[in-house]
Amino acid sequence: MERETTTEGPTVAEAIDIALDELGVQQDAVSYEVLEEPGRKLFGMGGERSARVRVWIKDEYLREIEGARQVARDLLEVADDEPEGGVERLDDRGETPDLSDEELDRVADQAVTVIQEILPVFGITATIEEYEGDEGEIILDIVGGDCAALIGRHGRTLDALQALVSAITNRRLGFRYPVVVDVEGYRHRRREKLEDVARRTADRVARQGVSVKLRPMTAYERRLVHVALRDDRRVTTYSEGEEPYRQVVVGPK
Repeated sequence: MERETTTEGPTVAEAIDIALDELGVQQDAVSYEVLEEPGRKLFGMGGERSARVRVWIKDEYLREIEGARQVARDLLEVADDEPEGGVERLDDRGETPDLSDEELDRVADQAVTVIQEILPVFGITATIEEYEGDEGEIILDIVGGDCAALIGRHGRTLDALQALVSAITNRRLGFRYPVVVDVEGYRHRRREKLEDVARRTADRVARQGVSVKLRPMTAYERRLVHVALRDDRRVTTYSEGEEPYRQVVVGPK
């Protein structure tokens, strides 16, 4: 995790926004120093001068992050110590297993419990909303409070949280069922973008007749691509490579 960065922008505020995006935090987690104010260059030569700022993450925020990481390590150790229980392993395209309403409630309750064990470390008090996804998966959306720290830059913290919650939930239940952890609808917006990429890639493959590899993705993202294109008769999809560089390949039929 980067702790400090120096950025430029048309204004001080925009330079700070760029820095926040690079660091993957919100403004209340940082301090900053203005190195150069925006304005016209000396004698009016060379156009406008950009604002330049140095932005760094506050020590107290770094301590919170380290605390969260320690909890994650502790929880993973607990998960590793628990019996396998015949955990079912599904590939990226695995079908959602049929469960009774009582079993689904048990899955959701256990996943919510795991999330509630993690949130206090971030100093977050939030509500967890539960609903069913298009493919029968359980979606748990963390809403309320300042939840930006749970997303991180490009959603990396949320991806780590997803992996952690899934791993511990699967271990404790003794079987696997797809549970999606979201924060303020972030994954929903991300899913729409990913599905658009999948459709545009399918059009390109069908038009050019060549296979296309997408960027490395998480298991959750790869599944979204497979599902988005499974009814497209022009193309086929499969995954190749090793984690964390595993990719979806879209090829012509």
